[in-house]
Formats: sequence, C-alpha cells, structure tokens
Amino acid sequence: MKRRDFIKVLSGVLIWPLAASAQQGKIWRIGVLETSALALNTANMEAFLEGLRALGYVEGRNLMIDYRSADGVAERFHDLATELVKENCDLILTRGTPAVLAAKNATAAIPIVMAASGAPVGVGVVASLAQPGKNVTGLSAFTTELEAKRVEILREILPELKRLAALYNMSNPISQARWESLEVSARSLRIEPQLLDVRKMEDLESAFARAIERHADALIVENDGLIHANRRLITGLASRHKLPAMYATRELVDEGGLLSYSVDYAYLYFRAATFVDKILKGAKPSDLPVEQPTKFELVANLNAARSIGLTLSESFLLRADKVIE
Repeated sequence: MKRRDFIKVLSGVLIWPLAASAQQGKIWRIGVLETSALALNTANMEAFLEGLRALGYVEGRNLMIDYRSADGVAERFHDLATELVKENCDLILTRGTPAVLAAKNATAAIPIVMAASGAPVGVGVVASLAQPGKNVTGLSAFTTELEAKRVEILREILPELKRLAALYNMSNPISQARWESLEVSARSLRIEPQLLDVRKMEDLESAFARAIERHADALIVENDGLIHANRRLITGLASRHKLPAMYATRELVDEGGLLSYSVDYAYLYFRAATFVDKILKGAKPSDLPVEQPTKFELVANLNAARSIGLTLSESFLLRADKVIE
C-alpha cells in the first residue's frame, strides 16, 4: 500500500467504523500514543496493522485506531494520554519512555502495550521483564546497550576519530543511561565524548554549531521524540556541516542520514500486535513477559556518504542489512 493511501485509510478508521457497529459487532478501540506524526511513522504503523490483520483485526470492521502524537514535545504526552483515557480506549499502544510513563500515570485500568521502550525496568515502567506487573507490557528496544556498538562502527569507518559529539535530549528519562554507556565506550577507545543537550527544536542548529566549534569528527544521534519530529532538519544539518552521523533508528537514514544501527522497529510494532491480541482476548498485561528484540539492522546511505566526501568500504557495505543508493 502506498504511503498516501495508507494515511487515508487509517484516517478513515478514526471516522466511520462506529456507524457500522450495529452490523459488525464489537469494535476494539486502540489508542496510539506516539512521538511523531502519522506521516513520519507510516512504516511502523503499517507493520502494526499488518500484524493485527493477521490475527483477525480489520480496520473498519472490528478495529479503530485513535492516533495521538506529541510531535516531538514530550510535555504534551500527559494531556494526550488523558484524552485517550477519556475516550475509553480498550488498550493504549505507546512508543518511547516519556509516552509509556505518561500513559501509566494516566491510567491503572486500561492495558498499555509498549511497541518500544528503551529500558522499561531501569526507569520503573515495569517491575521486571519476566513479571512486568500492573497494566504495562510489550517490547523493550534495548537502546542503551547498543550505544557501544554504534561507537565501534563509527571508529571502523573513521579510524582517526578523536572527538565524538552526542545529540541527546537529556530531559528524556532514559538519556542519562544512554550517555553514560556512550561515554564509557568512547573513552575506552580513546575518543573524547562531547554532550550536546537539546530539549526543543530551537536548540538543534546551535548544537551543531557547538559541535563544529569543538572540532567534532563525528556525531551520534539518540532515539527520542524530539529527534523524530525534526529528522529532516537534523539530517540536513549533518549534511550541511559535513559531519558523519550515526543514528539510533533507520528512519533518519531513510530521510538522508548516513548510518544507523538499531533494532528493527517495524518488526517490534509487528510483534506488538501479538500482545494486543492476547490482551483483548482476556490476558492480563502483568502475566505477559516483556520481550527483548531479536532483529537488528545496519543501514547505510551512499548518497549521504558521497555528499560529505566519505567512502564506505566494500566489506563494510556487504555487512550492511540495507544500502540506500
């Protein structure tokens, strides 16, 4: 399905299924609490709906989606979560730590499924992976543990790497753990880590200016709602400043970024449908262990490499899961 058609279909789900309720029976209402607008999240939502269709949930027949996005402003999550609770959703799907924390604070009764969460135990979202407790379960995105691998990949393609800037939103509860992991990894390779704390869109251009002033050789960009909402601006700034950048999600490489190493987020959304199905059939979230990711992907963008004068070796490209020409 083409992106434009998909958005039209999903938008229609929000409008007309209730009119058919008498003929179709129970219509499950799923609230989606997201970091970015639907137009920027199409691949993940397509995967989620594909998983639901395989389990018998069809948009416009027995399923409606109530999609709410914070558009990169984490402070909006509280109000959006409250709105979904008032709409009496049968279940809430979330992405990211700020979103799931907001949903958990808004309701102890409605089941919450995490499509992805950086460190759900570490920030207190669940009691443990095996026994999450209360009304939250789903999938961990394993983000903190991957920072060391991203540093290693950058060192591989940039053997002379000495100074590494890190674009993080330190107001995100998971970002401190990510930064600490990156800092340890970088210093072990004799690389100087440089923190660029960005908390709103207006911080981004000045952050890149600071990276250049500090003579950063490369950049790591974390996975955060602010980053997702401003992905085109960020990849454009990296290209303009000819700064090799490693991203924590493939979505930014699809927008013109250089490299990403991450879990396969679309697959996490596909797997989230299984949690939704079990819960709608009567399972308690507290009885469903949180899953850890099993699929990871390295993505490279040759156009981005050429634009900054970087040559990626043939052996490196052969290891990549996807190369964008």
